[in-house]
Amino acid sequence: MRYLILLGMLMLGGCMKVSDMAESTRYHLSDAGLLDHSDTRRASPWRLQADSFIYIAQGHFVPPGGAHPRPNVVAEEAFNGFVEYFPLVRRARTPLGLEEALGEARSAGAHYLLYSRFAAADDRIGTYDEWADEEALDRLGRDRGVIQMMLIETGSRYLVDTATVRSRGGFLTFYDQKPEELLGPPMRDYARRLLGVSN
Repeated sequence: MRYLILLGMLMLGGCMKVSDMAESTRYHLSDAGLLDHSDTRRASPWRLQADSFIYIAQGHFVPPGGAHPRPNVVAEEAFNGFVEYFPLVRRARTPLGLEEALGEARSAGAHYLLYSRFAAADDRIGTYDEWADEEALDRLGRDRGVIQMMLIETGSRYLVDTATVRSRGGFLTFYDQKPEELLGPPMRDYARRLLGVSN
C-alpha cells in the first residue's frame, strides 16, 4: 500500500511542479471557503503600459451597515498593490470627490486616475472581544467586502475600465480579520491584469 501511495505521488510530481500544486491547492481551498477568496470582474480588457503614471484616490462614500473601515484604506491598499508593478504611482492623502481627484491627478501630471470606493463591508464576529461586545450568533462568520473602481484617463476623462472586487474571509482565516484586511491580494491582482501579467 505504501508503495502505491509513493508511486502515485511520484507520478503526480512528474506532471506538476511543487509550486503549481501549492498554488492549485490554495486556489481550491479559497474557492471552497476555507481560505480568503476574492473575485475581480473587469468591464474592459484594456492594458496599460508599465511606465503609466497612475494617481489613486478614494471617494467619501462610507459602506452601509455596521462596518466602519478607515477613511482612505482602499486608496492605501491600492497604492501598496500598484507600486509593485507601476513605478509612477501616487495617492491622495484623504478621500476626495471625483472632480477633486481628477484635478489633483491632472496637477500631478498623472496619465490615469484610479478612483475607488468601499461599496459594501460586512464585519462579522471573529474574536472573543467582538463576541463579548455583540453576543449574537447570527453575526459569527466570515467578513465580506465589495470594492468598486474606475480607471479614468485624466486628459480626456475617458473611462478606460471599471472593476468590482468581491472578497470574503475563509473559515480557517476568519479570526481577527476585518473587511479592509482582505484588500491587498485583489489589488495586486488588478494591477497585474492591467499590465497583462499572469500570476
